[in-house]
Amino acid sequence: MTTQEVANRYNELAQTGQWNVIQDELFADNAVSIEPPGSQGLQTVEGMEAIRQKGKQFGEMVEEMHGGYTTAPVVGGRFFSVGMGIDCTMKGMGRMNMEEIALYEVKDGKIVREQFFY
Repeated sequence: MTTQEVANRYNELAQTGQWNVIQDELFADNAVSIEPPGSQGLQTVEGMEAIRQKGKQFGEMVEEMHGGYTTAPVVGGRFFSVGMGIDCTMKGMGRMNMEEIALYEVKDGKIVREQFFY
């Protein structure tokens, strides 16, 4: 798939919250997930097992989800980005709105890197 095709499929799945399908279908086995320096609780990891574990760890920090969104992707070369946001209650921290930009790198039809900016 081209970067545009990966981005389109990502968007299609993200709009219905199919995050596991996104990972299973679109990510390379050796993909890297990068968090900003100094981010609390989550780390930069490599490999799908570690990425899934990181997602599980985040999910365990959430007490209740109230809503969320992902914007349409913007594609440039082998990269695409989306805006993301969630309205959630975090355990011990109360309700909050979180917004970020997610940047994805595509190589050989698969996402090889995701990087979050917040």
